[in-house]
Amino acid sequence: METYLIEHCSPTLASIKPANLFTYIFTSKQELMEDMQKLNQIINEKGVYVEILRIRDGRALIWVYRKSQLEQSLQEAEVIDFLKQYGYQMKDFNEVIAYLKERVMNTKAFPHEIGVFLGYPLADVKAFIEHSGKNSKCTGCWKVYTDECKAIRLFEKYEKCKLVYTKMFLLGKSVMQLTVAA
Repeated sequence: METYLIEHCSPTLASIKPANLFTYIFTSKQELMEDMQKLNQIINEKGVYVEILRIRDGRALIWVYRKSQLEQSLQEAEVIDFLKQYGYQMKDFNEVIAYLKERVMNTKAFPHEIGVFLGYPLADVKAFIEHSGKNSKCTGCWKVYTDECKAIRLFEKYEKCKLVYTKMFLLGKSVMQLTVAA
């Protein structure tokens, strides 16, 4: 599980992105839950949380986020208005997260508003939904519809972070050591 964190979540661990998402294939649900508990014990004190959004067919959709960064972005007026359109009650952070999990679990079509929970620009999330994922300017961590140059710089920054974190992890640094404190 730690290798997946480094490979898919380095920008979040480094505090340059509020959240990442990845699919983890597991053989034992009990082991998965134990791994999740251990990870949270290690990195929660640094403001990073690991949650399962969905389990299906031996695959877990894992969400890793920085609570303080996410709380801050979810307080922006435009984000609040956008999420309210999908039924989010924006009163309590934990309720918002619970509703996101419910939507991921129970919505037939994937809830694309999740982009705001991953730190994608709101304008790109809205455009992705409006255009059904087609006609983007470029694609990296997300499909870009607005500021292509800024997005490309971010994608390069995230990739460099992943390379540095992977190298450090292979040299023996632990996930705890590589996770920046909030």
